[in-house]
Amino acid sequence: MILIILLFFLSLVLTFWLVPRVLSRTSIGHFLHSRWRFIEECFHTHQFYKIPKFNQHMQQNQLFHRVVTYLNSLPSAGDLNSVNLFSCNNNPNEITLVINNDQVFPDVFLGSRVYWTLDNDCFVLKMRRKEKRRILSSYLQHVCKIADEIEQKGKEIKLYINAENEPERNGRWISTPFKHPATIDTAMIETDLKNKVKADLESFLKAKPYYHRLGRVWKRSYLLYGPSGTGKSSFIAGMAKFLCYDVYDVDMSKVTDDADLKLLLLQTTCKSMIVVEDLDRYMLEKSKSVSLSGILNFMDGIISSCGEERVMIFTVSNKEQVDPAVLRPGRIDFRIHFPFCDFSAFKNIANSHLGIKEHKLFPQVEEIFQTGASLTPAEIGEIMVSNRGSPTRALKTVINALNTHSGKTGTSHKAITHDPGHVSSGLPRGPRNLSQSGSIDGLVDAPSKLMHNGSSRSVEVDASDHSGTFCTENFHTGKELKNLYGLLKNRSRRRDGSVDFEGEGKVG
Repeated sequence: MILIILLFFLSLVLTFWLVPRVLSRTSIGHFLHSRWRFIEECFHTHQFYKIPKFNQHMQQNQLFHRVVTYLNSLPSAGDLNSVNLFSCNNNPNEITLVINNDQVFPDVFLGSRVYWTLDNDCFVLKMRRKEKRRILSSYLQHVCKIADEIEQKGKEIKLYINAENEPERNGRWISTPFKHPATIDTAMIETDLKNKVKADLESFLKAKPYYHRLGRVWKRSYLLYGPSGTGKSSFIAGMAKFLCYDVYDVDMSKVTDDADLKLLLLQTTCKSMIVVEDLDRYMLEKSKSVSLSGILNFMDGIISSCGEERVMIFTVSNKEQVDPAVLRPGRIDFRIHFPFCDFSAFKNIANSHLGIKEHKLFPQVEEIFQTGASLTPAEIGEIMVSNRGSPTRALKTVINALNTHSGKTGTSHKAITHDPGHVSSGLPRGPRNLSQSGSIDGLVDAPSKLMHNGSSRSVEVDASDHSGTFCTENFHTGKELKNLYGLLKNRSRRRDGSVDFEGEGKVG
């Protein structure tokens, strides 16, 4: 009899131990478990907290993005009934989970259950009212800590552009991963200049107490000036990667007025790089919507103090066409000149693109450079990329392009581009017809327009493509050109080098 009783109790124990585990792996068990949770929660009062994506000024809510990162990291994210999975265009192996609207996402913290729901770009946090004082503050801190650790490990630079079609709902910026391969070291400028820029950026990152002690906003402004195709956009990409900052590319043509420009700045984040390309071209346009005063306030007005740890970068083709008020110290801290390619820069490009430091054709190339002929680094680089299988053919093509440009400069009646403030090789430069658009698109790919003619390549010169950016003059006689050459050659001898780097008000 005793044995029968023991067997009965043993069977009951096994039943209560095995049945829940078997049911938990079936749809019936999942249904019963969810219903039990629902009934249990009905006996409690709850507190709800909303976390919208944007505030009333359409500024991004950083807590919202931290919640997204945190929920994606939880193992229970895969237990939801229905989820959306996305892969990044630049990294197909990286899978991201996106929660559907009105879907309940459970979490457990300090023994208490909380629930997340996404409702039209607004997260709703639900917890028991009696537990909110015990866990609310510490739970949100936990969410932010985990999210920051995840983002720090896999920091991904993003490119933001002001092209959002529904700004009232999604804000003014849309983003995409920024995967540009350029670095400061790959820039076709002097090594000393690269080191100076790196040192200045590193000093800026540590200078918050110093700036605040001076009563200044913790930001830095750069002016990059020089013709199209000289590497300004690639240098911006290198600076962004060096700082690990997101890039906000401001398309001035899509800004409606001064107030709209201020709103754009308000919706940027700290630790970001704000870029305005071709500022001189925009300021020369007759139908511009943003005034000079609006641009000045954007650069260093009260509105610029609404966020810190920012680097602002402005590019121009000819700084002589820019109002002096824009370039004064305080608005622009550093100026970096990107000139046409000289022989020294040519050797660096040949080394990086073709892997050669010396070649029998180098003396011939140097001789042509000494006559005043030149191309942009983008033009020379494109020739070398297209002929990378044969360094000799690449150099011969460069020589042909230099000779073609030199001949057009000396004999053509087309207008010649000339920056009277900074001349590197002694001659005014012919205009280039480049595909670089003047927006952040140049950070992706901006090859020069070169025409193939048999086995050689010649440079297409378009004298009509000035867009009011450069000062132009016509030279009709060889005598006038010779006189100008002597004058500019004397001026160039007084300069320190081919790359002009000016530091104004260097801080930190």
